[in-house]
Amino acid sequence: MKKTLITILTVLTLTASTLIANGTKENTNPNAYKVGVSKLLPHPALDAAEQGMKDYLETTNLDITFDFQNANGDISTAASIASQLKAEKVDVAVGIATPSAQSLANTMGDTPVVFTAVTDPVSAELVGPSICGVSDETPVKSQIELLIKITGAKSIGNIYTSGEANGVILNEMVQAACEELGIKCVSAAVSNTSEVKMAAQSIISRIDAMYIAPDNSVYSAFSSVSDVCADNKIPLMGSDPTGTTSFEYLIAWGFNYYNIGVATGKLVEQCLTGTIPGELGTVLLTDPKDFELWVNLDSAKKLGITIDKSILDKATYIVENGNAVKQN
Repeated sequence: MKKTLITILTVLTLTASTLIANGTKENTNPNAYKVGVSKLLPHPALDAAEQGMKDYLETTNLDITFDFQNANGDISTAASIASQLKAEKVDVAVGIATPSAQSLANTMGDTPVVFTAVTDPVSAELVGPSICGVSDETPVKSQIELLIKITGAKSIGNIYTSGEANGVILNEMVQAACEELGIKCVSAAVSNTSEVKMAAQSIISRIDAMYIAPDNSVYSAFSSVSDVCADNKIPLMGSDPTGTTSFEYLIAWGFNYYNIGVATGKLVEQCLTGTIPGELGTVLLTDPKDFELWVNLDSAKKLGITIDKSILDKATYIVENGNAVKQN
């Protein structure tokens, strides 16, 4: 009976761990550094950032055990993951996206926290002696300027997540950019990915073009926005090529999130080798090589839009006849 009870408790413990988050552990060396990773949700950009960080760290001479955890978009789960990583006494905790990073910062105490894919670390209160990271603050105004140049739009739509600091900040940036550029901004708020399609439908008749900022929850339902825009012949611009290019869109311009992950890995390496995180602060990628511009000529043809050669010459990829061709 006692043996049976122990077996049942073991199973329940393992099950509870699975319910907290989808996690994977790699490397069983007890003397290895422990790096715990909390990702807000599965998402092409966040996945790319995670992979870039891991790939970079595997090029170093550091022996590292990774514990990858996924909150599946649930903020309370992100808090549970933070508590779990603290109990594991990881050497560095990595938060991918604002809510996950905030949960770690509020839980880990003096343990170094490295954030990544966070738009505004200051507003998110991700500053302090034990915190550093990589910001993905996107050039919103420049992106919208490009969309206007191509489409002549006088009104721009944007969908954002009202419960995420990242989403709220980005929407404020979109509104400010539109005001500066003298065009109308029509925003729609959602609380989760299931509301994205309805939000797009609610504003589609009032806009000339749709711009989607790198909001994690909205991008997870990018296909819904793409479908609504295509059905209504509204040009669509994505600010995250990583999460855009498999859907129908006109242009996508933004960070290569794998490169953001590599930059994050470099910060983790420095923290593991003794650098105080607060001295590293926030890193913002500014090299043009860290950005990608995708132009979809198939969508342009359907919309009756001609893309100027000066823009095509700057494109990283051009999509035509269903094929994406990398430019020299």
